Order: sequence, then C-alpha cells, then structure tokens
Amino acid sequence: MEGVLGSTVIYGLSDGIARITLNRPEAANAITPEQRTVIIRLLEEADATAEIRAVILDATGRHFCSGADLRSISRGAGTRIVGDTMRVILNGAQKLVTAIMDCSKPVIAAVQGPASGLGAHLAFACDLVAATEDAYFQEPFVMRGITLDSGGAYVLARRIGLQKAKELVFLGDRLGAAEAMTLGLVNRVCRKESLADEVNTLARQLADGATVAIGLSKRLLNGALDNDRGSALLAEAMAQELNSRTEDLQEGISAFAEKRAPKFRGR
Repeated sequence: MEGVLGSTVIYGLSDGIARITLNRPEAANAITPEQRTVIIRLLEEADATAEIRAVILDATGRHFCSGADLRSISRGAGTRIVGDTMRVILNGAQKLVTAIMDCSKPVIAAVQGPASGLGAHLAFACDLVAATEDAYFQEPFVMRGITLDSGGAYVLARRIGLQKAKELVFLGDRLGAAEAMTLGLVNRVCRKESLADEVNTLARQLADGATVAIGLSKRLLNGALDNDRGSALLAEAMAQELNSRTEDLQEGISAFAEKRAPKFRGR
C-alpha cells in the first residue's frame, strides 16, 4: 500500500477491495482537514469505479479515531465572520460522514480501539462495523463545551432512537463494543487478533456480491426513515427498474435455475 497524504492516509486496492487506513497513531488518529479531503476523494473514486466492489476503513495503533484534530483546526481559524463555522462544518466533518453514506459501495469499519466524536460517527456511518472486544465509542462534545456535530444527531437518532442517543450525547459515557452490538451499532465483536480476518471475510463476501443491487439497496435503506411511504415505495420501484438492466441480475437468475453459485461482476 502507498501513502496518499504523506504517510497519514494509506490506501490500497486489491482484488476489488479498497482499503483506507488512518495512520496518525501518535495523535490517536485524530483527523486533520487535509486527511479529511483525501478520504472524501477516495470514497468518491470508489463510488465511481466499477472495479472497486467494497471498501474497508481501518486505522493503525491503539485508537480507531479520536475525532477531528482540534489543534489543527484552531491553528487555521484566524478571524471568522458569521457563517464561517457553518461552512466549515458543512464542507468538512459532515461531508466526510455523508461521503461514506453516499458511496454506492458497501463500506466496512474495522474498529480496533477507541472511536470518539467524529471517529464514532465515521464508524456508525459505515454499512457494517466490526469491533474488538476492548473497543469503545464515545460522544465527548458537550464535555468540551461543543455542540454535537459531524452528523451525529442524524446518525444516532436513526440508529438507536432518541432516548439512548440523548444519554450518550448528554453524559458522554463510553459505550463498549458489546453494548454497541446489542444496540445495533456494531455487527461483529471479536478478539483483537481476529479483527483483520473478520473484516476481510465480510469484505470478500460483499465484493463477490451483486454490487449494483447492494448499492441500490443501500440507498433505499439509508433513505427509508426520511421518506413517506409513497416516496419510499416509488424509490424502491425505480431501483428495481435500474437493477433489472444489470448483468448480475441475469447471472443470479441463471445460477438459481442451474443450481450453481452465481459469479457476479458488479455490472
């Protein structure tokens, strides 16, 4: 794998699986604005590249991600006028979180340690989350006098409901991986030495799947809580129309009729 931003973001592509690795272990993988821009670009490229069938988001060191790098943000703050903060949030942390949700390829988070603030939201925005037994998630915003940001209100309320979301945000308590799985925020909990195998297995299964159908289904599910029934059913019908023209659908039907495993190509 080659670094795409010095060595702080590492990118690799192998057999249809893209891997984006946060690599600032000395800073608990706090994300700088420069890293954020690169990660958004890589996710947009994954969305637009047919050869990429799945994405893994992981990190090196003891932490998955401790959130945004507040020191780098404060250094570049300077004198702000009304509206500057809003623009920074809209085009920064929020754009990063939504880049994961809007990517048509399935994105898997491999959480090997603490995920805090923006780091927690990066994981929660992913389609599947695997975490080690000692990993935890935390919403530290109000403890620092900061309003919840980086898409946290949108993501948390939809994932776990208002009451639990308010508890996590107002109190800032750590949420262990086991409880996070009980709440539906995590899909797999495993020993640290098993995380790579667990994530690679998930990625391989997704990359071998019908990528277009998965991507369209992802959009339907992500939009389901925002739409009324009529809009949701119309979106579903339109997705079915698009998917009906894919090679993978024909392959799936043929494989079923011939009683064999399908060989999807993501087209």
